[in-house]
Amino acid sequence: MTQPVIVYLSQPEPVSMGDAWFSIASTDHFWIRRRFEVLRRLTADFDWSKQRLAEIGCGSGLLQRQFEDHLGVSIDGFDLNELALRESVCRTSRRICYNIFTRDPSLREAYDSILLFDVIEHIDDDRAFLEAALFHLKPGGRVLINVPADPALHSAYDRAAGHVRRYLAPDLIALVEACGLKVTRWTYWGWPLRLLLRIRQHRLRGATDHDEILRSGFSTRGRAINAALWCFSHAERIPQQHAGSSLLLIAQRP
Repeated sequence: MTQPVIVYLSQPEPVSMGDAWFSIASTDHFWIRRRFEVLRRLTADFDWSKQRLAEIGCGSGLLQRQFEDHLGVSIDGFDLNELALRESVCRTSRRICYNIFTRDPSLREAYDSILLFDVIEHIDDDRAFLEAALFHLKPGGRVLINVPADPALHSAYDRAAGHVRRYLAPDLIALVEACGLKVTRWTYWGWPLRLLLRIRQHRLRGATDHDEILRSGFSTRGRAINAALWCFSHAERIPQQHAGSSLLLIAQRP
């Protein structure tokens, strides 16, 4: 199958994201799989087939591909990283180079649901970014946000990945409510993985080579370890609002 071409609504721009991450991450990676599983549990009552969907900050299309393979739907993907868009693994979903701050009139209130998965932690002014994203959301539509959780887990890996911050639930809830959204459900996830992040935090202390930090910090080092971590990541109930290494929130526009 021929991959969709990149649609250019904006010129490519540098983004706060280490390109080395895209060479490591895949839909087989235990963390990518677990993130999608948590999303599915939190949206078990959603009929995705009746929605027009967009992912802002789609990168190399991992989430788009999961929607295609597991839910049978396509999802428009927006990013400014041309390298990531070129290497996208999605098959039927659109790949669009687009700066959401331009607020293209053809995309005003165009989408029923918008996904911001591991993107707003890269943005200095996360409120302005979220407000720009909401320009593209229909009244009554939903925004789904996933972010790294707990500032205490911040490490050299976060700096290499371009993370400006990690979030606690009250902070993320306050952000979306300040933008006029109503939180409908949320969960921490990755509670079992907090130990691994603490180990990574200690192991990477003092490291400075960002590409090597990303490879060392995200690589599973083989199928066996990847499978073991996939099983280990399930040692929690979802939803749970105690603590985790990530936080997934769903909010609705009035």
